[in-house]
Amino acid sequence: MKSKISRAIGPAAMVIAVSIALLLLERELKSYHYRDLMRQVWTLPHSHLALALLLTAVAYAVLPGYDAIALSYVDHPLPVRRIAFGSFIAYALSHSLGFPLLSGGPVRYRFWSVWGLSTSEIAQAISFAGATFIIGMIAVAGFVFLLEPTSTIELLRLPLNSLKPLGALCLVLVAAYLVLSATRYKTFRFFEWEFPVPSTRLALAQLGVAVVDWTAAGAVLYVLLPPGYHLSFLPVLGVFLLAQFAGILSHVPGGLGVFEAIVVILLRPYVPAASIVGSLLAYRAIYYLMPLVIALTFLIAFELQRQGGRVAEYASLAGGIVGRWMPALLPQILSVTTFVAGVILIVSGATPPVRSRFSALDAVLPLGVMELSHFAASLAGAALVILAWAIKRRLDAAYTLTIATLGIGIVASLLKGLDWEEAFALSLVLVALIPSRRAFYRKAAITSEPFPNGWIGAVVVVGVVTTWLAFFSYRNVDFTSSVWWEFSGRGDAPRSLRAMIGVLGALMLFALTRKLRHAEAEPELPSLRQLDLAARIAAGSPDTIANLALLGDKSLLFSDTGRSMIMYGIAGRSWIALGDPLGPESEQGELAWRFRESADQHGGWPVFYEVSARHLPIYIDLGLTLFKLGEEAIIKLPDFCLDGGGRKALRRTRKDALKAGATFEMIPPEETHIFLPGLKQISDEWLASKRTKEKGFSLGRFDERYIKSFPVALIRVGDAVVAFANVWLGADKTEISVDLMRYTSVAPPGVMEFLLIELMLWGKENGYQRFNLGMAPLSGIENRSLAPMWNRIGALLFSRGEPFYNFQGLRLYKEKFDPIWEPRYLASPGGLVLPRILTNVASLISGGLVGVVAK
Repeated sequence: MKSKISRAIGPAAMVIAVSIALLLLERELKSYHYRDLMRQVWTLPHSHLALALLLTAVAYAVLPGYDAIALSYVDHPLPVRRIAFGSFIAYALSHSLGFPLLSGGPVRYRFWSVWGLSTSEIAQAISFAGATFIIGMIAVAGFVFLLEPTSTIELLRLPLNSLKPLGALCLVLVAAYLVLSATRYKTFRFFEWEFPVPSTRLALAQLGVAVVDWTAAGAVLYVLLPPGYHLSFLPVLGVFLLAQFAGILSHVPGGLGVFEAIVVILLRPYVPAASIVGSLLAYRAIYYLMPLVIALTFLIAFELQRQGGRVAEYASLAGGIVGRWMPALLPQILSVTTFVAGVILIVSGATPPVRSRFSALDAVLPLGVMELSHFAASLAGAALVILAWAIKRRLDAAYTLTIATLGIGIVASLLKGLDWEEAFALSLVLVALIPSRRAFYRKAAITSEPFPNGWIGAVVVVGVVTTWLAFFSYRNVDFTSSVWWEFSGRGDAPRSLRAMIGVLGALMLFALTRKLRHAEAEPELPSLRQLDLAARIAAGSPDTIANLALLGDKSLLFSDTGRSMIMYGIAGRSWIALGDPLGPESEQGELAWRFRESADQHGGWPVFYEVSARHLPIYIDLGLTLFKLGEEAIIKLPDFCLDGGGRKALRRTRKDALKAGATFEMIPPEETHIFLPGLKQISDEWLASKRTKEKGFSLGRFDERYIKSFPVALIRVGDAVVAFANVWLGADKTEISVDLMRYTSVAPPGVMEFLLIELMLWGKENGYQRFNLGMAPLSGIENRSLAPMWNRIGALLFSRGEPFYNFQGLRLYKEKFDPIWEPRYLASPGGLVLPRILTNVASLISGGLVGVVAK
């Protein structure tokens, strides 16, 4: 309950912030009408609009500089065309969603990862770009406060006599940063965080790019303000900075409403409120919507090229990134544009039509058609803001429904008032969506999808804003009960209010449908029937790790076909899947999505533990962050032999064991039960000698039902069994591995190495392709100066952690078999929750927190 409340705080605060902003706007605009605002938009001088377009082009031309500097910071520069391409797509989307340096992160990850950047480099680069953004804001604020303090105080209504000290402080902070970059210090520590210090050249570039960006963005608003009021640029820039900062803090998408309220309140003593709002509407259209339309147009061009089979030349414009990664980005781009299309329809339904167009249409169409079209367009808008999330989740049903809804919206927009601009905008989204069929492959019900609180908050904000807009547009109408049932060509207010009731009703009906849907069952340990199904999947899997499902200590999530599964455990808020999804490749992606959704619905964090590199696109698609855990040792059995100088130690071990009377024997599963009492004694003695207890989750344990499911390798000395290992065999003789390996005190020295050698020779003789020696934790992790904290800790433990765990010794031991090392990763939410997730993983394996610190 507490976690649900904490997750709802952010969206609730967002809705409250918008509501307060609208109340403030209502107070400032009480003397104006909707027509007054639109008149201000249409009377803006064309020269000012042209200058605003030019300044917007300058601002967007500067934005790639953030990424270029960040990539230089991590010592991974890229060609300009690649940086410019990725930056434009990222910023066009993220400016519509909120704080651009954060919300554009997933898009950058897509691009930069395929261009060769590691996860750690991407995280460092995104953080550095965010720092550049903040440095620019501080620097510009310092200049504003220092150069024109008096008029700025008046405009910002600050209770201060002078802003010069504050401006000086801002510039001193920036200067201190530049001085730090010129010193010999390589890192800067802030509490427990440590940051590499950039060079002076990079620091100056940060300052230059960010100052130009903030100044150009503020200048767009300045030139759109009505002429004749003699406002200086610097004070207006100060207002712009404050409004942007408030919008960022509110977490409202794009600062919608909050940004406008701050600007109107601060500028109203000098400029009429209606004129300010008209300028803000033009600002939103030019600086936010226009780049989004351009990005969507580019997407349409790409899809048409791809469908025509001419993508190669087109993709070369971005260094090959378009053809490889644009399909993966399609759902994100189309999700944003679908949401915007829905908002356009809802807002249009809440506001008066263009009277000349409506009258022309009223002369040729029955009133009933126009009334129905108005209502249908608004309902289509409500459907689109809901479907936008399902589009992002790649749902097959969402693709079909969104196409149909866009079609309805286009026709209804034309029939309700000849709103060709809306129809054109929706047509762009439709044309981009139609050829993107392959991106929507998930067979899941839309009502079963978990809607995050942030998305719900955004939908609520749309409802609140458009409801306010409807009542503002018709503030002079006397809303008696009879008005709601008035149908006439002049009945704009009843028409809009009926549309808003329809929108709010549709959203509430959808929320109620989700609330009343069948609740997902709580995770529980598998039944015998489920274990039998898991055994069949494990028997058909080439990955031997699948056999850990038979322990019965993990919950199992099966695909609808019953051919695939994910085994997982829960510790704290972490839902930890062991390994990759198991089963046919065609089902793995959908199953991973279902696992994430189950975790989301229960307020958990989806975590995939010890996953392979070949499935990384799945986890990137899920929005997870990757952390390297170590490397797994794989021996190619067809090439394995004991000949040559490099195998001298292995030959010696085998010779000594044979000389001591040791023999190797494989017992099939159907005969394992005969040996269970003796094996149990060996296991108990081994546990006592090691002063440890049985583990679990990713490690097997001695359980009679579990052990007798597998063949067992025995080492005898005479007639006595002195060591054993249960053996995992992969399907189609792909892989062989061992789970438990235990021995008695009377076993000859090197008995475990002897057992492994004999198993490898047995596997080679029986046609198996590879032997999995398991993972060497924390090995192969880079410890460069720009590596993130996890890499540094991992590398430190690997090199200095021998008193706690023999990390290097384990790696060296496995090296004697000359393996191929394959990386293994943890895929999980990143950020500050990572330490808790790692603690949960350790707790799950060790059987509790006590087991983490005890043997």
